[in-house]
Order: sequence, then structure tokens, then C-alpha cells
Amino acid sequence: MDAAALRRIAEQAMLSRGLRPAFEPAVLQEVQARAAAGPDDLGVGSDVRDLRALPWFSIDNDDTRDLDQLSCAQALPGGASLLRVAVAEVDAMVRRGGAIDEHAAANTTSVYTAAGVFPMLPERLSTNLTSLHLDEDRLAVVVALQIGDDGALAAPPDIHRAVVRNQAKLAYDGVAAWLDGRGPLPPAAQGFEDQLRLHDALAERLRGWRQRRGALNLATVSARPVFDAEGHLVDLLPDGRNRAKDLIADLMIATNAATARFLAQHGMPTLRRALPSPPHWDRLVALAAAHGGTLPATPDAPALERFLAARRAADPDRYAELSLAVVKLLGSGDYVAEPAQDPADPADPAAPAGGHFGLAVADYAHSTAPNRRFPDLVTQRLLKAVLAGAPSPYALDALQAIAAHCTHQEDMANKVERQVLKTAAAYLLQRRIGECFDGLVTGTPSKGTFARIARPLVEGRIVRGFEGLQVGDTPRLRLLAVDTEQGHIDFERC
Repeated sequence: MDAAALRRIAEQAMLSRGLRPAFEPAVLQEVQARAAAGPDDLGVGSDVRDLRALPWFSIDNDDTRDLDQLSCAQALPGGASLLRVAVAEVDAMVRRGGAIDEHAAANTTSVYTAAGVFPMLPERLSTNLTSLHLDEDRLAVVVALQIGDDGALAAPPDIHRAVVRNQAKLAYDGVAAWLDGRGPLPPAAQGFEDQLRLHDALAERLRGWRQRRGALNLATVSARPVFDAEGHLVDLLPDGRNRAKDLIADLMIATNAATARFLAQHGMPTLRRALPSPPHWDRLVALAAAHGGTLPATPDAPALERFLAARRAADPDRYAELSLAVVKLLGSGDYVAEPAQDPADPADPAAPAGGHFGLAVADYAHSTAPNRRFPDLVTQRLLKAVLAGAPSPYALDALQAIAAHCTHQEDMANKVERQVLKTAAAYLLQRRIGECFDGLVTGTPSKGTFARIARPLVEGRIVRGFEGLQVGDTPRLRLLAVDTEQGHIDFERC
């Protein structure tokens, strides 16, 4: 199967689930017009600071071209540090209500498939004009955080608009190898050694602060397609975490949490990312017991993290499998709209009641990837309204509709990604009927029991011998059949 055939399957999968794989002519025409006109305001003024001289840099995948955020940091007296995160001001090029915005609002997310990426925004924007490219002046919304030596915020965040300039484009693998002492400093990172060390230290502080409150340190992996020189799929390899990915994740979590609190404190309704207490806590209790641990009868994030830390130390080689089982039992998060809170009344009943169980934060709003997620673009518009002293650009009922639609479309995008991945895996497995594999049960929904194998990294359905299996079990599985057209992979217990 070549990449072109796999992409056609991905396009059809998107269409069947209400996602748009291609941009309409009106979108492309608007992109051309916006590119010719330029952003709304690149000049430095009373509401746009000139921060181009700061040592901004990015860390992302080697081939990433849609750069959503930069960061830089400096040590402060007394042990605190100032972290600045610059988020691409996509709103300057994507006006609300236009054809580009309408397409983004329809899909709500970029779709990442084994056949390639279907971007939320046209690439002339997301990988060019609204990307924080190396050596290019760009508008950004900057979130400045004072972080104490204990990982807590030492002051309210300072959020403002600015012009920034990326001075070093770095990649996860190279930075992680250098931080771990496994490789040399990447050439692009020359002169940024102190920045990387300080960022790494700040990430560790922020992570420690959250983990003391029950944030879960999980180690999940995803599948990365590998094509040969002729463009034919030859493998699906695991693509896991590393120190640089964790560094960026910890900084973005802190930025997203601070953004949500900033909006609430300024009386603005917000679009939150929420993960409530696990609905299947009893299954997590049983999973812990099967691994020699104990959890209380009611949801307790710190207790769950202590159990996970113990298992990570005792059996690091199988920790990714345990992490996946926990992720499945925690369930997926939802987008929710929260009404404006009265800034003068911290006990306002309109204050958010939810939070994010896995991250151990009470307030959380996606804000750091506006090129890739529509909720982040909405949040950026809310932030800019606060900075301009303007009312919310979205009424609460509009935010509620956006939240429900984004949750639904994210689910559809995930299903497309899984279908295309399984189609690719079915192609790779079609000559291995009858072989046995080590499996990990990942779901026991009403439509069947599912499990994942490691090579190729993919899920399939257990159609025989699934009785009594629970999420987290590790049965041996025999491959019964595959369907490359439908992306079906069927197993039975060996």
C-alpha cells in the first residue's frame, strides 16, 4: 500500500464522519487576500510590546512547520524564575466569521493520520504566515509566569501582545539526547545551553508541584508510520515520550492553567478542557490490586499517582502498558463552557466547579496551539478582548455550542486516526494470519473487546475468548483475520 492509496482512505474516512479533508475555494481565496493584506497590526504600540531581542526558541518534531509557541526564561533573585511563552497570534490572520474561520470551526482540529496531516488551517497560514518561523517577526500573545523554587506561581500571570522572533528551531530528539547526556548539543542550540538547562529545571519544578497534588505521570506511546523510498508503508513504530517532549508539555500545562485563571479573574466566560473524576474508579482499584497495589474506594489522584510511581520504579519496561490501561479507564476529556465569574467575588456560584483530574489542576483551557485546535483560537480571542478592555466576543450559549461541537469533532478525528492506522496495520499484518502476539486489553465497550499489540503498534478486536477480560489484562492473542478496506483486525486468545 502506498501513501497515496492510504491518503484516499483517510479522506473518505473523514467525509464519512463529518470532517472536511479539503479546503473550499472560498477558504483559499480568503487566504490569498489575507496574505496580501498582512496581519492586522505588526507595529509596536501601546498594546504590542517589542520582545524580538529576547532569546526565543522552539522545540518540536524535526519536520514540524506549524510552530505554535516559543519560550524563553530568566532566573530572578531569591530562587524564582520568569518563564515567557509566546503563542502565535493566529487571530490576527483568521478573522472571526470568515471562510477560514468557518472551516476551522467545522473541523475544530487538525487530523493526524498514518496517511499524513489534514490541517485545520490552510498551510499557507499554519506552516507559514501564522507559524513562529525561525528568523521571522511574528505577532504573539505572551504569557509571562513567575515560578517559585517550589514550582508554584509566585505572582499573577502577565499576559500581553508582542512581536517576537524565533532565534533557534530545535527538535525533541536532539534536545532530549543532550539533556540526558546521550548526545552532543545540537548545532542549532549553540548559545542556548543555559536556556535549555533553565527550561528543564523549570519543567521539573512545575511537574513536581502538580504531582504533589496528584497529577498523573503516564507514559503512553503512539504509532509512527514508516515509508520506504518508493512511498510504500513498511512499518508502524512506537513514538514515545522523551525528556524534551515532557519539558514542553509541562510548560504548556502551566500556560494553559494560567490562561484559564486569568480569564476567570477578569470576568470573562471561558472554554475549558475538563476531565472529571474517573467514572470507572472501581476498575482502577482492581487494576492496582492486580499489580500488587491498593487504592482507596473513592477517587484519589495523589493515591493513584503514588501507585503509578511505584510501578514505574518496579517495572519500567511494562509501564507504558499500564499507562495505556489507566488512560483508557480515566476516559477522555471534554470541552465545557464556564460562565463569567464576578472578579470581586471569589465565592461566585458561577465559578468553575470542574477541573482536570489527570493534570491535578482546577482551571484549564487549551490555548497554546491555535494553528491546530479551534478551542485555542477561541481562547485567544477571549484573551485579546480582556487586553483590549472589550466584552466577550462570544456569548455563553455560543461557547456552550462550540464546546459540544469541539468535543464531538475531536472524537470523530480520533476515530479517523484509529481507522487509518488500523488500515495501515491490516496491510502490514495480512501475511501473518495465525501468528500469536502479546496483547494488552484497552477497552471492553458494548461493541466488543479491544486489545493492542506492539509490533506493529495497533489495536484490534478480540472476537473469540474475550470472556472475563478487563482493561489492563495481557492475554496472548492469535491473529484471525484482517480487512484492509475496512481496517478491521480480529484476534482470538491463543
